[in-house]
Amino acid sequence: MDQLVEENLITVRQQMELACRTSGRQMEDVTLLLATKTVPLEKLQQAIRAGETLFGENKVQELRDKFPLMQQHEQLEWHFIGHLQTNKVKDVVKYVTLIHSVDRLKLGQALHHQLMKENKSMDILVQVNTSYEESKFGAAPETAVELVEQLSQFDTLNIKGLMTIGKFNATDEETRDCFRLLKNIQAQIIEKNMPKVNMDILSMGMSADFKVAIEEGATMIRVGTSVFGQRYLPDGYYWNENIQQLD
Repeated sequence: MDQLVEENLITVRQQMELACRTSGRQMEDVTLLLATKTVPLEKLQQAIRAGETLFGENKVQELRDKFPLMQQHEQLEWHFIGHLQTNKVKDVVKYVTLIHSVDRLKLGQALHHQLMKENKSMDILVQVNTSYEESKFGAAPETAVELVEQLSQFDTLNIKGLMTIGKFNATDEETRDCFRLLKNIQAQIIEKNMPKVNMDILSMGMSADFKVAIEEGATMIRVGTSVFGQRYLPDGYYWNENIQQLD
């Protein structure tokens, strides 16, 4: 096994444990999802051999490319964590068990129509733009509760919680504010006690800020670089933060 991937995983889990201890939480309350954008199959195999089973992709094309690996390892679970355009819905529902990035009613409608055709349902998270950055996708914090209410009308969508991306190139306090805001929105939604709406998952925190995210209540963190090493292009490219909304 590639010692670097294995050692990095050990380090990340130690950091997770420390963050949990600092914030009085239990390690088993936080799930590690490995973000595999641009990661070659060999490195994925190394993570699988180290016991990892939960992976997240940003682009549908990469899900297609990695589908043979999914078929080889039935225990693997794949999530979609990137921006999703409506014209990719038909493809993405073939591969994943949970979509982190439902950020608008039109996308919810497209998912519902496709899932109706296939007689299936899909677990989703509602993405919120807690940093208020124009370059980022996600529902505005002020409209997030309303969006959850609207999406809850679709019986093919199982709302499991919320997702956000912390502010890039920010101080710990600025990042912490983003995560606290998501936690606050979660509390507002729980208080409304909407039918069919579950708020168990707070997907927040990546390689640069997952320790802060855990301290602020994350139940799922999305870590790639800290395990697999640096990519050739910056994180912002893979999060599509600079492209226009096309649908």
